Amino acid sequence: MSTATADLMDDYADSAILLPPVFRHFGKRTAFHGPLACVNCFEDNSKVKELLESPGYHPHTNESQVLLVNGQGSLTCALLGDMIAEKAVAQGWAGIIIDGCVRDASILEKLDIGIMALAATPRKSIRQNRGEINPDTFYCRGQLIKPGYYCYADLDGIVILPEAV
Repeated sequence: MSTATADLMDDYADSAILLPPVFRHFGKRTAFHGPLACVNCFEDNSKVKELLESPGYHPHTNESQVLLVNGQGSLTCALLGDMIAEKAVAQGWAGIIIDGCVRDASILEKLDIGIMALAATPRKSIRQNRGEINPDTFYCRGQLIKPGYYCYADLDGIVILPEAV
């Protein structure tokens, strides 16, 4: 079974969640997949840092996870930079998708991890320990998504399915 997003949309159009094509690639990996972990936050990357500093393997399947961050589309500051991304690589995360910004783009592109975001900005976030990790109700770009759903990302886009294929 192919994990290419175009093939997944052809085969699972009725159950697939397709995120809009607003995300750019920033990491070395341009194709990645895995079960989702989720963070809700707004201009505060405390919970992103907390989660990415922990092991990136799903506790039940031992697969590398993908972190989906609902940063509410803010372009004010970065929710991910080189230091946190390097920790994510060391912890075995497959990828990070941020509905917001990253920074240190020239370093991120060399890291062996998938990273997608709306844009890059040099401004860092302020850490005030606000946000939620794996909330019961999680929306990103208007789509209801649950932690543990499977995310598939490549150069064509981002497809999320309730189960692995």
